[in-house]
Amino acid sequence: MIGMEILKPVVVLLAWTMVMWLWMYATRIPAMSKARIDPNALVDDAEMSLDRALPVKVQWPAHNYNHLHEAPTVFYAVAIVLAIIGQGDGLNATIAWIYVALRIVHSIWQATMNRVMVRFALFILSSLALIALILHAGMAVFDAA
Repeated sequence: MIGMEILKPVVVLLAWTMVMWLWMYATRIPAMSKARIDPNALVDDAEMSLDRALPVKVQWPAHNYNHLHEAPTVFYAVAIVLAIIGQGDGLNATIAWIYVALRIVHSIWQATMNRVMVRFALFILSSLALIALILHAGMAVFDAA
């Protein structure tokens, strides 16, 4: 179908989000057991948080999982708009794949090395790809092309 190629990177980023979900729990649950954290204490004590109770490296995948629910939601919306209007193939699909690749690299970097300036550069590059998709969608929807 015309314009649907862009849905492939959407599905890949959705699947990647679940990979990060698994990574988060695969590191967090053992760390919580090792630190003898009572999950109920997290609810009952306003001062208690996993960021305070667990080693920072254990929290990196969790932070990235949260990040995958922020800017990528805009990606999902613009990709669906482009697919609906038949503009999700060609250049827009390529830009979408670039966006997804950058977000995956961002995730791996944040969950392992987490040097902020590199992470920031990856975020900026992915944001530029996202902006390009939004501009293309806007031009098509408002017939400005």
